[in-house]
Amino acid sequence: MIEGFSQSRIDCGEVTLSVHRAGAGVPLILLHGYPQNHACWHRIAPTLATHFDVIVPDLRGYGDSDAPPDDADHTTYSKRRMAADIVGLMEALGLQDAHILGHDRGARVAYRFALDHPARLRRLGIIEIVPTADFWAGWTAELADKAYHWTFLAQPAPLPERLIGADPDFYIDWTLSHWTRDKTLDIFAPQALAGYRAQARNPARLHAMCADYRAGATTDRTLDMADSKAGNKIAAPVFFLWGDVGFPSKTGDPLGLWRGWADHVSGKVCASGHFAPEEVPQTIIDAFLPFFMAG
Repeated sequence: MIEGFSQSRIDCGEVTLSVHRAGAGVPLILLHGYPQNHACWHRIAPTLATHFDVIVPDLRGYGDSDAPPDDADHTTYSKRRMAADIVGLMEALGLQDAHILGHDRGARVAYRFALDHPARLRRLGIIEIVPTADFWAGWTAELADKAYHWTFLAQPAPLPERLIGADPDFYIDWTLSHWTRDKTLDIFAPQALAGYRAQARNPARLHAMCADYRAGATTDRTLDMADSKAGNKIAAPVFFLWGDVGFPSKTGDPLGLWRGWADHVSGKVCASGHFAPEEVPQTIIDAFLPFFMAG
């Protein structure tokens, strides 16, 4: 799916991850979001690979990576465990540190990585999220209506799994199209779209995606609140990009929220919906390439 990239499965400790890789130089890890996988980076990764050693894993539960069942306390898909997967991947590849760029759920893994493993991170790129605890705390009727999936997917199993599983292609197509700026599937490459649909048809991966959000409503929120109370902050420089009609745009001051979590934060809004890596790939490259090159 990503031109010029090789694929392998790498034992990262608890799970084996499917990983695409190309390029040379300073490592740059790209982490995808929901309901996607590595394919969301296919318009961006080849350009970045002319400057960096670009590593694109499927997060646990997604793509071709392992999809373990959730546990009763919803820690299996916590961003702490998923960030530890990335540490395991770096260990397996012999990497001491790296830049990380994350979108959506991958951005939540990325900032948890930054908080839990600061010595292993050079620079942090965040696309289209605000921190989990802040997002929950800022819910208004408008935001709840837009982000309905946060509560729907977090419902106890097997409620969302059964409902989505009755017509997974419809659910994926509705979700992808309605979260774009122009409310269309046209921005998604056919091969990428086929992969996103196939992922939702797989019961183990559908369960994993719901477990990701169950962790977001419980474990991840608790971890964020603990860090906030302790005054823990991200040490690495942060660049944050969000869409003018995306989810952070409904939170009031999304850049200000990130400035509460790190001392070195810059960012800007762009003309995009939620899926900026596929909607406005050149905007992503123009924003993040200079940021990572400066590191």
